[in-house]
Amino acid sequence: MPWTSSAYLRRVTQHNLSALRNNPLGELSGSLGDLGTLLPLLVALTLAHSISLPSTLIFTGAANILTGVFFGIPLPVQPMKAIASVAISRSYTLEENAAAGLGVAAVVGLMSVTGLLGWASRIVPVPVVKGIQVGAGLSLVLSAGDKLLKPLGWTGPSPVDNLLWALAAALFLLACTRAPRVPYALIVFILGLVFAGIQLRSAARGLDAAISLRIPLVVPRWSTFVAKFFEASLGQLPLTTLNSIIAVTHLSADLLPQVPTPSVGAIGASVAAMNLVSCWFGAMPACHGSGGLAAQHRFGARSGASVIALGLAKMILGLVGGERFVALLAQFPKALLGVMVLAAGVELAKVGESLNAAGARDLWEEAEREQSDSDSNGPSLLLPGFGHTKIFREPGEEERGERWAVMMVTVAGLLAFRNDAVGFVAGLLWHWGLRVKREPGWWRRLRVGWQRRSAGDEAEGLLQGE
Repeated sequence: MPWTSSAYLRRVTQHNLSALRNNPLGELSGSLGDLGTLLPLLVALTLAHSISLPSTLIFTGAANILTGVFFGIPLPVQPMKAIASVAISRSYTLEENAAAGLGVAAVVGLMSVTGLLGWASRIVPVPVVKGIQVGAGLSLVLSAGDKLLKPLGWTGPSPVDNLLWALAAALFLLACTRAPRVPYALIVFILGLVFAGIQLRSAARGLDAAISLRIPLVVPRWSTFVAKFFEASLGQLPLTTLNSIIAVTHLSADLLPQVPTPSVGAIGASVAAMNLVSCWFGAMPACHGSGGLAAQHRFGARSGASVIALGLAKMILGLVGGERFVALLAQFPKALLGVMVLAAGVELAKVGESLNAAGARDLWEEAEREQSDSDSNGPSLLLPGFGHTKIFREPGEEERGERWAVMMVTVAGLLAFRNDAVGFVAGLLWHWGLRVKREPGWWRRLRVGWQRRSAGDEAEGLLQGE
């Protein structure tokens, strides 16, 4: 595999070390950019006894380290959200949660090995992928407002968790946009831990139930596999395939063009491997995600060094952490988390602006194919690792409008039904509908023949009438 060759690994390692030397605080800050997604679900699943906290920290930490080493980008390891929501609402046991995660891993692994993921990535139109990314970003924004910020008052529910602190965090974020080297997420995370400690000391009660610190061996029954596949895994598959794999490769190429973009097969193999290993030990079903990648990039991460550092911290906490750590995370201020999630959502949604510009890789690919037939004097780009020049083709007014419409229909379907698969299908149907510029030849011949027969029958009727 190209991503395991020695030359590739040397290049990725050099990139990681260079980024860490140039901006160590930025890498550390960026590693915390996805906490708004991770912390609420991690705490909720732990308190519901659906996962083993030590296993989750150790195995997701190891996955962070390996993805940083092999891919060289700040690729997140985050919860499978569809499975997590079902597990929390239905109080899944360790066995049921593991069965759901293993079901997704098995299907994704099969698609990676057979090349189905690569085929899907090639045929899915870029406007649909951009629509999935924009929709996911706006979903994060809506989720932050509805679940984290809306329940807060101006001075409550706590002196250290209210809308005043959210406003202060937002103003600090605005100030940091002019000073990108300021480690915003790192500062906010440390402040949040201090506030969480204050709230924990003043809390009237601790955890509802003791958290097990052992690492279990979980072997679900076959009947559990089947039941949970249809109950939870099936809803997770479109989200994992579209947002955690295909959209990640597109976003990586947009945000980090200087780093070799991982293939969809490599990302799919990563998702499959981490779950096929960890779920047997009660760890949280996990995947990658374009939202987490955008969040970590937004807060300063530019290489795999950021997630390697995060992975090491997770593994240490998994080995020595306990109930106190879970309780501390449970008290993390929603005001600060909400602003971080809002910023991550906006960062992800911003990729839509490159739909008709140089960030749309299908325009470069089409131009390259056209260049083989005729010379072009348009803008060009020498892509590292490819050894040839790609020529950007500027889309016309009509094409720009159609591409924008496909993206927005995808966004509308995703947001209206809160489902990536619905948005994906809606975008594809709109794309195919716009491509039918005129009626197919077979239908035109059939229609003309029918009209001629009708005209002949009418003429014959008139002659008989005379």
